Amino acid sequence: MSYEKLAKDIIQNVGGKENVNSVVHCITRLRFKLKDESKANTEVLQNMEGVVTVIKSGGQYQVVIGNHVPDVYKAVVTEGGFASAGPVDADDESQEKQSLFNRFIDIISNIFSPVLALLMATGIIKGLNSAFVALGWLKNTDGTYLLLNAIGDGFFVFLPIFLGYTAMKKFGGTPMLGMAIAAALVHPSLAGIKAGEAIMVLFKGTPFESPVQIDFLGIPVILMSYTSSVVPIILASFFAAKVERYFARVIPAVIKTFVVPLLTLLVIVPLTFLIIGPVATWVATLLGKGIVGMHEVAPLLAGLLLGAFWQVFVIFGVHWGLIPIYYNNLAVLGYDTLVAMTFGASFAQIGAVLGVMVKTKNQKIKSLSIPAFISGFFGVTEPAIYGITLPLKRPFIISCISAGVGGAILALMGSKLYSAGPLGIFKLPTYINPETGIDSSFWGAVIAIIVAFVLAFVLTVLFGGVNKKEEAMAATKKETKAFTNEDILSPITGEAIALSEVPDKLFASGAMGQGVGIIPTEGRAVAPVNGVITTFFDTKHAIGITSDNGVEVLIHIGMDTVQLEGKYFTPHVKQGDKISAGDVLVEFDIEKIKEAGYPIVTPVIITNTTNYEKVEPTTGKSVKEQDVLIRVQ
Repeated sequence: MSYEKLAKDIIQNVGGKENVNSVVHCITRLRFKLKDESKANTEVLQNMEGVVTVIKSGGQYQVVIGNHVPDVYKAVVTEGGFASAGPVDADDESQEKQSLFNRFIDIISNIFSPVLALLMATGIIKGLNSAFVALGWLKNTDGTYLLLNAIGDGFFVFLPIFLGYTAMKKFGGTPMLGMAIAAALVHPSLAGIKAGEAIMVLFKGTPFESPVQIDFLGIPVILMSYTSSVVPIILASFFAAKVERYFARVIPAVIKTFVVPLLTLLVIVPLTFLIIGPVATWVATLLGKGIVGMHEVAPLLAGLLLGAFWQVFVIFGVHWGLIPIYYNNLAVLGYDTLVAMTFGASFAQIGAVLGVMVKTKNQKIKSLSIPAFISGFFGVTEPAIYGITLPLKRPFIISCISAGVGGAILALMGSKLYSAGPLGIFKLPTYINPETGIDSSFWGAVIAIIVAFVLAFVLTVLFGGVNKKEEAMAATKKETKAFTNEDILSPITGEAIALSEVPDKLFASGAMGQGVGIIPTEGRAVAPVNGVITTFFDTKHAIGITSDNGVEVLIHIGMDTVQLEGKYFTPHVKQGDKISAGDVLVEFDIEKIKEAGYPIVTPVIITNTTNYEKVEPTTGKSVKEQDVLIRVQ
């Protein structure tokens, strides 16, 4: 198929490139956002060769292509001069109908999912390094400590660069551009400038008082530290993706390659320094002052609220508003009572994670929970938050409630932090009064973390909704109407063998997906599911089917039979046909194919295997048409 011609025809019939706001693709379809859907020639598109059908849903104009949609998408992007957004996560129309809160969770989950493994690994290293110091095995000046600290802390320091990549990918921009924006934000030269003398002070005498060390084109720039931050780069990436798409539409193709990123960087990086960063700083400052005032009036209420919302503050980065107050208290008073009230939060978090780990039937979630628990035990809770509890929603809410109870206990017992020290369990000694020793401050901390941990664990087990379909995780593939459990029936009568026994490395390795091989004893293949023929090769040897539930099945009759160019195959369906389980798809002459020198073994593959927790094939026995061959769930 000429993808270039198909791309031109599609663009013309969606109303021309000037009618296209954006285009992305998923597993089977191009998803256009059009300025005016009435300008699209839907009937022409539906009858166009290479197009399965057209669907209008959730504000998108969806042109269903089939398994070769990535190739068509590339041609559409090239022909139309659109910004390349890459594939979206799945054929999941429910995303368009999500509530604002669910969309927020979806965005956060998708941005953090690709970095979860690194978050967990580096978090554990950071925790262990702190433990070695707390136990006296290392000093924080030792070379071993410094090297381990670089390994564990380096990822967190430059986290915005990693998130720049994943956030831009999520928002439909160029991922490397997101990394470039983040690299500018964490450039080490800015730290030296921020430590220098102010040339002016803005908003003097107000909660927004801010020193200014530099200006940009005469506009004062309020610097803040963006290392380890989350919100600024996510917001910057959101706007950058929109700006990039705009420039991609208006810049001539001959200079687009370098001019689009050039202009996007020149717009977004200053915008982040001038607006996004300062707004985050002011929100944090107001938050800090508000909590200090509340603590002076009602300590118990302050402990309850600060403990409950601490993890939310961490997600948005506004907890930094309390950190200067924390260090000032240690320097002036010799102790701190504000940050001291947040100690239960990390233990509530790992209590919820343990509850998920005990309760869940999802092996992927269970395997993620173990390193998240270990990392959280040492005080690094990002893997637990972004990888487990926040995507599952209820466990995160439960952890916040439990942390609030812990905060109230810490306030009630008058617990104080007497020094800045390690995180997690090894922070406990910093609650010991250096003058009087162990007192109510220490015991309050002990009681708070035990209560927060146990309460979060019990509530998660009882009310966490861990195994409900609507609570599926973004770190695994979401269960939606598009991806539900299904039995795939055998399309062929014959002997089922393990996929690893198929005499083709590509199939046998599972690179195309999990499945099973069949040595046919009858020369025909029937539909294994109810669905649509999304791909039917001209050589008739391979058929791609998408079931009504979203399972993608590939039936590849014989090895290297593409070279027969359709000889010995008699098709009964064509691409785009709606089929029911049992319908005859193609007949083939087993003996003639063997005489031509081609193995007749037929792989039946689930090409979207990664969308499912389990793909369980039947092997080692004879199967008949319509026997259960593969179970997906």
